[in-house]
Amino acid sequence: MAASRPFFYGLGKRKSAIARVRLFQEGVGKVMVNDDAAGKYFFSTHTENALSPLAITEQSKKVDIEAFVEGGGKVAQSDAIRLGISRALVLMDPALRSMLKQAGFLRRDSRIKERKKPGLHRARRAPQFAKR
Repeated sequence: MAASRPFFYGLGKRKSAIARVRLFQEGVGKVMVNDDAAGKYFFSTHTENALSPLAITEQSKKVDIEAFVEGGGKVAQSDAIRLGISRALVLMDPALRSMLKQAGFLRRDSRIKERKKPGLHRARRAPQFAKR
């Protein structure tokens, strides 16, 4: 896709995944994630999850999406793209805000990995207790 076309930008984050989303008006429904087709980049229901804002606002065949995502796993990346698409849709058409907000797509899930504490294996996992 040519980046010279005007677009709406949305940033999405989840865990350690960061998605930069470009939403192009007057598209045909083409979705690219890291220069790959969304169906090829994601598997299972992750594609549906990432594109659910387009489905509930009925914009899936009207706009093109170009997403650049880094960090995290596929599930977190999918959620980050969903947030980025939602924010870009609101910039494109503020009337869609209530629909996206009601679905919970405009809220950033702030849960991130808890830091490891000294003397423990992980954040809370203690060494196994030995009675003898």
